[in-house]
Amino acid sequence: MSEYSKKVRSALDVAVTAIGGEPRAGQIEMAEAVANALSDRHHLLVQAGTGTGKSLAYLVPALVHGKKVLVATATLALQRQLIERDLPKIKAALDKELKRDISFAIYKGVGNYICLQKMNNAANDPEGEMILEISSLEADAKRLRAWAQSPGASGDRDDAPEVDRRVWAANSVSGRECIGADDCPSGSRCFAALAKAKAQTADIVVTNHTLLAIEIVDSHPILPERDAIILDEAHEFMDRTTQAVTEELTAARVSRAANMARKHMPGKGSDALNKAAEKFAAAINDYANDLKTDPQKAGRLDKLPSSLEAPLRAVKEAVSAVTAMISADAEIIDPNTMAERARVKGALNEISQTCTKLLKPGHTHVLWFEPTYSTLYLAPLAVSDVLRGNLLTQTPVIATSATLTVGKSFDAIAKNIGFVIAGKNDEENDEESEDDEKSLMDPANLQILDVGSPFDFTNQGMLYLPKDLPEPGRDGPSKEVLTELGELIQAAGGRTLALFSSWRGVEMADEHLRDVLAELKIPIITQRRGDSVGPLVDKFAKDERSILLGTISLWQGIDVPGGACTLVVIDRIPFPRPDEPVLSARAAEADAAGGSGFMQISLPRAALLLAQGTGRLIRSLDDRGVVAILDSRIVNKRYGSILLNSMPPFWRTNDGEVIKDALRRLDAQYLERKD
Repeated sequence: MSEYSKKVRSALDVAVTAIGGEPRAGQIEMAEAVANALSDRHHLLVQAGTGTGKSLAYLVPALVHGKKVLVATATLALQRQLIERDLPKIKAALDKELKRDISFAIYKGVGNYICLQKMNNAANDPEGEMILEISSLEADAKRLRAWAQSPGASGDRDDAPEVDRRVWAANSVSGRECIGADDCPSGSRCFAALAKAKAQTADIVVTNHTLLAIEIVDSHPILPERDAIILDEAHEFMDRTTQAVTEELTAARVSRAANMARKHMPGKGSDALNKAAEKFAAAINDYANDLKTDPQKAGRLDKLPSSLEAPLRAVKEAVSAVTAMISADAEIIDPNTMAERARVKGALNEISQTCTKLLKPGHTHVLWFEPTYSTLYLAPLAVSDVLRGNLLTQTPVIATSATLTVGKSFDAIAKNIGFVIAGKNDEENDEESEDDEKSLMDPANLQILDVGSPFDFTNQGMLYLPKDLPEPGRDGPSKEVLTELGELIQAAGGRTLALFSSWRGVEMADEHLRDVLAELKIPIITQRRGDSVGPLVDKFAKDERSILLGTISLWQGIDVPGGACTLVVIDRIPFPRPDEPVLSARAAEADAAGGSGFMQISLPRAALLLAQGTGRLIRSLDDRGVVAILDSRIVNKRYGSILLNSMPPFWRTNDGEVIKDALRRLDAQYLERKD
């Protein structure tokens, strides 16, 4: 064992003791693998099952190594766990063990912080004017201003008082609209700049997948320099990258930029832009109404519809004219006016770039129109190539999650992130070998590891797979599925997290359960569109008899150990919708290349999400319970074995009475403990 490895083992023992934990074999194995990746400079793909303690397994080797490490997560919950719980708990102990003052910071995008320049000039801003006209919003704005001016305020949206989203938008800017602290009149007090300055010197910087993805795709530095990157919740990274670089355009966004231009650059140019914005809004509205009468036009578009092309081109030309006038106007010397002009120019540039891409989408992108919010979207068909070139050739990348395998294989996730698997894609490897020689890192220099989980899934959990239920249809859960759901919840005495693949399923289940559970004292908590996940989960965890019904945002990142969650029900295998533009386009591309879009795209995605959903059940060594999958295809279709092999190895049965008896006994045990 090397001296570095010995130091890692010793520091890990100290950190585990500091949080009141116990040594775990998988955690030690993972920590040693991370240490090797950092010291030998190779990539690492590591699946660490629930209960491993993976955050310490990567944080401790990083801190012992003494290099700057960036940790990127998919969820806010994990960011908070790292910054507010894990790192503060181990800091004092590791300071002593490592004989130095370790440091950590969180860094988010500019839009997550209050912009003081914008807040202090609200009366001169169209969004600020709108807030002043609505009394309830004005009250929110005053509360936000008072907080921003209080001693020690971070300016961070997550620390701020809860305010209407319109109020936050009126007091923040996007990255492209920000003129930078050096040129801003409020730059010396800028919350975003202060957060970034702290992050520049920290040993560990915690950020989100989205910000990292934008930096990678744009090849423009946003985040602090680092010696290595850790991707936690790595199963989400490709989707988050795709979302981060998806262009979107609405009439409201164009109108906002036009209003900003008219406010700060009045004249013929801004008048022309406002007229172009109005015509674009009318065209978008007409197209949305047309889709309601002809649904066949919905979904992916090969090119921009002709009815939208001319209005969009007019917007682009008007934006270019106003931008040129702003650039030519060099007489402004007032710093606040200069800052406002720069924000207008930033907003206009965003519109211009989006228009340019929408007018020429090309075969490498997916274009579609979403009628509910009348939005045009343009997403890259693939992101693995750019991740390989701009991420995996720069620094060691340690990608980890509790769920990385599909049918016990890492191939799908490795390909998504951009790793090159030795012996596979040989033709592609040959093409890239010359570039690899020139790069700092080789995307094929990858170690793959599964450290398992300390939980005894076979004895702690049961998997119920009813095989006689009707296959799912397009109209939501069948009557038989809803009946089975109600009977399972009654047997469990509540204590249920019910996960649905659609809002229609949530709504139908809510209606059915309020009827059949009316006489029982089982509180029903139902997720609605736009609900924040945190408060729902807190309410569910506090009342052990309650049930929580929700859709995709509840399938992962939910941690409710103990008697509040002894039953997890999944209504159907979460295959992507056939009309989902990006995934259907990727599947079609795989089919066209002679492969199988279902096996290469749809099935791996469903497997990872199903593994995440079933992973909500066992969250501690003492947990016991049942996962019920009310989709008979997992038993009756050949691909079911791949899905089952992607999940924890629960004891399986098709016998509903065995399951219901087990749930009743478990309910009785928790009631006895409570008494």
